[in-house]
Amino acid sequence: MYKLLTHNDLDGVGCGILAKLAFGPDVKVRYNSVASLNREIEFFLENDSTETYLFITDLSPNEENVNRLNEYYEKHGNIQLIDHHKSALHLDDCKWGYVVVEDTLGNLTSATSLFYEYLVSMNFLEANTALSEFVELVRQYDTWEWEKNENQKAHSLNSLFYLVSIDDFEETMIERLSSAEHFDFDAFEKRLLNMEEDKIERYIRRKKREIVQAKVRNHYAGVVYAESYHSELGNELGKEYAHLDYIVILNMGGKRISYRTIHDHVDVSEIAGHYGGGGHQKASGSILTDEAYKHYVLDTFPLESIQEDAKRNRYNVKNSTFGSLYKNRKNDILFIFPKKELWIVEKNNTEVKQSFSNFEAAESFVKRNFEAALVKDDLFVDYLIQEVKKK
Repeated sequence: MYKLLTHNDLDGVGCGILAKLAFGPDVKVRYNSVASLNREIEFFLENDSTETYLFITDLSPNEENVNRLNEYYEKHGNIQLIDHHKSALHLDDCKWGYVVVEDTLGNLTSATSLFYEYLVSMNFLEANTALSEFVELVRQYDTWEWEKNENQKAHSLNSLFYLVSIDDFEETMIERLSSAEHFDFDAFEKRLLNMEEDKIERYIRRKKREIVQAKVRNHYAGVVYAESYHSELGNELGKEYAHLDYIVILNMGGKRISYRTIHDHVDVSEIAGHYGGGGHQKASGSILTDEAYKHYVLDTFPLESIQEDAKRNRYNVKNSTFGSLYKNRKNDILFIFPKKELWIVEKNNTEVKQSFSNFEAAESFVKRNFEAALVKDDLFVDYLIQEVKKK
């Protein structure tokens, strides 16, 4: 008999699907939040038969349960933890732990991809094309490689996961992966996903008008309240406000925080770790601790939302050799323009001391320090006319 304790997100449920394909009725799968895993481990240690083989995937036990699992393993064996989070690397030192963040080719791993390799290597499961395609979609979504690879199918798989119950998703995927030569969505799922994409776009447009900017410790963060579509929201807000180091998504009902970044120079797992959480370099989470509440709720609540850049401009555009004009709520005028091989910033017709090697760095300076937004064409043209008249 086998028992799997795994996460309740797409990567965790992917492990559950693989377990049921491998072991059929001989495996019991329990999907857990981060908080509930330790209760499940305690229940297993106190109530399950020592003949039951325990798998733990995509989640890490606390220190107390690590010690208890060590003792149990020395007496009975029958434990295998498989994880891919940096915050779980210390568990690789345990005899029952296997934690790999990157594979030998430098690709980021997921719990589903590692569990798939394990099951195939142990002859519990036979690899096939449909299974491999499904596992790769899960891996790309969980590691955010889908964004870099523009793999919309991986994103759609996660959207479908949240559109139905875990039981329905699991049943559908098991049936499909048991018979299909290739993995794909059926016609009804495709229509459903198209409608969901429209809904997500409307939700993100609304949240773009609500996000605030704050400097928290050593980074600039965008803070927004949202209960849904955290991955999509974090990705789009990160691209829209690229001057921010990371995005904080507050779920006040669940008292949890999601951290997202599109940048390589920021590791949000370290930021989440400061508040007792963890995860990946570009996507992590934590509970809403007292310190986090102060940083992201109390300190940001009085702030006004970030001003959006003007859209559909023809003349006042970014990275223009004619310059780009910005304005903030204090009516400060910021002008970014190229001069020789550098980019210069003027504030109210006075050059700031700092110059920049590229436009992006200059704009980031303007947005971080003055919270200014790109103005519409008519204001830009008026500005240029006034500057010509001065000369």
